[in-house]
This record gives sequence, structure tokens and C-alpha cells, in this order.
Amino acid sequence: MRYAFLIFILCASISYGQRSAFNAIDFSKADSVAYQNKGASLKSLPILVHNLTTNLHTDVEKFRAIYTWISTNIENDYNSYAKTKSKRSKIEKDRTAFLAWNQDYTPKVFEQLIRNKKTACTGYAYLVREMASLAEIPCEIIDGHSRTPTLPLTLESLPNHSWNSVQLNGKWYLCDATWSAGQIVFKEGYPEFQFEYHDGYFLAEPSLFIRNHYPLEKKWSLLEDMPSFEHFISGPIVYKNAFNFSINPEFPLALETEIIKNERIHFKFSSAERLDPADLVLEIGNGYATQTIDTTFFQHDSDYSISYKFTKAGLYDVHLKYNGAIIATYIIRVKRK
Repeated sequence: MRYAFLIFILCASISYGQRSAFNAIDFSKADSVAYQNKGASLKSLPILVHNLTTNLHTDVEKFRAIYTWISTNIENDYNSYAKTKSKRSKIEKDRTAFLAWNQDYTPKVFEQLIRNKKTACTGYAYLVREMASLAEIPCEIIDGHSRTPTLPLTLESLPNHSWNSVQLNGKWYLCDATWSAGQIVFKEGYPEFQFEYHDGYFLAEPSLFIRNHYPLEKKWSLLEDMPSFEHFISGPIVYKNAFNFSINPEFPLALETEIIKNERIHFKFSSAERLDPADLVLEIGNGYATQTIDTTFFQHDSDYSISYKFTKAGLYDVHLKYNGAIIATYIIRVKRK
């Protein structure tokens, strides 16, 4: 049913931009304004938006102040997420029933957001849209699927995430305030949210964003050629550090790849930023030991490639790392012949 629904969507032409269009803008003033208003009340959004934007002169700076404030003041509510997940598991085969329940539950989420500054992803996306609209900046809530290292998806998976698209200077950009805000960790079995701002999800490159954000409406991928949902759920695991360093894994296309012993495999990726080859490594594990291995490295403009020859049969986890951080994970099955 998902595919039939998508096929008949009438998609208008959307002009999208890249964050590099704003490289000349220093966001330090916008961020400073956001930090100066830390802890401000949500009970009067017009006043808050005025305080965040009145001394900023461009829409992108105004949106930056709003986005930074939300990502550094709103706590990701694990209990709300867990409740939604539990309800989803009970009625996941009845899409209509789930969406009806979600629509009824959403107002309660917003009440919690205003009162306690806690919410799940829908609340973040709603707040970004409302505050941007008050600043007269066009913004949309985008619903779809997200992939994380701990959240596998199937073709039957229901939508599980919401994010935003914002229009700046006549072009559309993607962002995810939920994932910019931080992460939930478990301490002694109890969930605890840790604020840790990640800038990589602010005006993210569409071709990288699609690695772990799949919109229900094709047009909001901001791509001319959006991959299939099957391709999306079978791709490599892409981590937040890929966004922080603007590294886009491009090959292998799938999380799991099968090769023959002594066959050389190439791991290809691109980056809008210049990377230091000395900080690019492959870390390979076979379930018993993990090692960082010597590789053959190639570079052409913004395209990079690391190749390695597996000389022993087995099942391997391969992590592409940059500056000590995991960018992407692959599973390589090496057969004898």
C-alpha cells in the first residue's frame, strides 16, 4: 500500500539548496542569542521568537537562532517515544488505526512540551515549524522513516519519525532538531537524556540526509532521483559523525555485501569538506577481535576511496572511521570461492 500511495502523489517542483550557500555567514551571533535566552518559557511563543530574532538581519540567521534554541532547550522524552512504540507494535498492521491514535495523542504531547519542555520527534518538528512561521519563514513538518544502528526496518514498518524542511532565500533545506539535540542513554537501566548539540543535521545535504531519513512524500527528499524504500532499509548504517564531517558513504550500496576471498573491495565516499587522509581508516572485526588495518587510499576532488583485500573467509564488520569517529558500518561476507 505504501508504494501505491506514493505513486499517485502529485509532486510540485521544489528548488532546494545546499548549506554551502551560507558558508559566508557567521552563525556565532545567532547561536549567542539562543544561549542568552536559555531556559525561556514556551508559554508565549511570539515573545520568545521576537527575542530570538529581532537583532538578526537574515532569515537564515533567524532560523539558526530558533533551531539552536530548540535543540539546546527541549529534552527528548523517552517515555513518550516508548508509549508510541508500544502502541505501534500492537496495531502496526492497521495503519489507519495507528494514525488515528497518533492524531488523538498528539495534543497531549504538545501540552507536555509547553509545560515541561519535553517531547518526542513530532514535538520538535512542530515547534520548529511554529516558531519559524512566527518569524515569517516558510517551514514544513516532514513525516517518514528514520534508521539508526539500533532500529532495523522492514518493508512493513510504519513511519517512526518527523523532521523539517525550511525555505530560505527561495530554496528548501532539511533539518532534524530531534537528532541535533542530543541522545538518550541508559544509566542503571533507566533512560536519561543528554544534551549534546550536533550541527550536522542543520541544513543537511539531501543526498546524505536520505541515508537515514526517508520521507513519505517523495518531493521532500529534495532529490531528483529518490531511492526506493527497499534500497533505503538495506543500505549501510550511517552515523551522526557522517553529518558532522559531511562525509557521504556511496559504495557499497548495501549494508551486507558478499565477496570472494582475495577479492579487493572498494569503499567509496564523498565530502564537501577537505579530508585528511591520515585520519581515514577501516576498522575490521570478525566477532573475536577488531583491528585497524592498512589500506590503499585514492582521492579525486571531493571523491574518496579506500580499498582492502580480504585474504581469509569469514563474516566481518567493517567500520569506516574518520578522526576516530565511526562514519558508516558494513557487513562483509567473504566466501572461499
